[in-house]
Amino acid sequence: AFSRSRASCLGLGAMDLRTFLLLLLCSRLCQGLLGPRVFARPQRALGAAGTESEVITPAVTGEVLARSLPYIQRYAGEYVVVKYGGHAMVDPSLAKQFATDMVLLQAMGIKVVIVHGGGPQIKNMLTRLDIESHYVEGLRVTDAATMEVAEMVLCGSINKGIVASIQQAGGVSVGLSGKDGSILRTRKAEKSVIDPQSGRPIPVDLGLVGEPERVDISLITKLCDQGVIPVIAPIGMDAKGNSNNVNADTAAGAIAGALEAKRLLLLTDVAGVLDKSMKLLPKLSLSDVAALVEDGTITGGMVPKLQTATDAVRNRVDAAIIMDGRVQHSALLELFTDEGVGTIISQ
Repeated sequence: AFSRSRASCLGLGAMDLRTFLLLLLCSRLCQGLLGPRVFARPQRALGAAGTESEVITPAVTGEVLARSLPYIQRYAGEYVVVKYGGHAMVDPSLAKQFATDMVLLQAMGIKVVIVHGGGPQIKNMLTRLDIESHYVEGLRVTDAATMEVAEMVLCGSINKGIVASIQQAGGVSVGLSGKDGSILRTRKAEKSVIDPQSGRPIPVDLGLVGEPERVDISLITKLCDQGVIPVIAPIGMDAKGNSNNVNADTAAGAIAGALEAKRLLLLTDVAGVLDKSMKLLPKLSLSDVAALVEDGTITGGMVPKLQTATDAVRNRVDAAIIMDGRVQHSALLELFTDEGVGTIISQ
């Protein structure tokens, strides 16, 4: 059974050159984990106001690097799918940090795949173009005009902006949509709302909203094997060649399942899954999730996110994490520390 403590520790053994270089790369990780401290020789350093600040000695730096090794060994050669969105994508400092972190993961031998959202940006562009949005019980209807804007924004400015950030950080990245290489073959999404009078579900037509029917990972695996980070916009294509707008969480989960990823990281603007006392639930099993939805602990937008997570785990993803993308270096903290970030869902 998966343990949230992740306390199992591997012996260092004989380190080859690659491992040594990877540990040096982890100096970035150390700076992120240890916060506002200074890497220096063992002496006291003056802070901005002339006060003494704590100094991290080479010995402490080496200890943190050494502790990172078991995690590097755990994930090297494995797929990690990251759903990127929310505040982490619109805050310039967090976006730059995210790109650097993804390059670091890839340099460690982890096969990183990014799937991004862009709902607020689509909404802003629709407003600028004076295209009215229509909703059914809070769910946006994607008509032909909205679909055209969604594809333009997701596959254009957002996707290429993420690619540019990764390449500025020293990585190699390629921007794709789910239509490229037939990554996401979609069917019309079937949605329903509850009739308040009868209590029965009523089907609703959301237009060109799709859900994954089949995932082709061949293009993704070829890119990752060449050291390239794929950045995928959640636009799929149906059997007739029509574009479909796919929920980014759903797209990321489907791709993670097809890749049998080691981890699915779902970046959000909340700390994770909370209980009724608003305290973080650090780990959940599939049966825990079902019980919490049944008793009303989990409601609203967290329900579909957890559905994505549980579906991914059922489809051979080792674990899915709903995590706070507003936390600096959140992906590194989740993958390379015992504590992790957010709520982990596993078998």
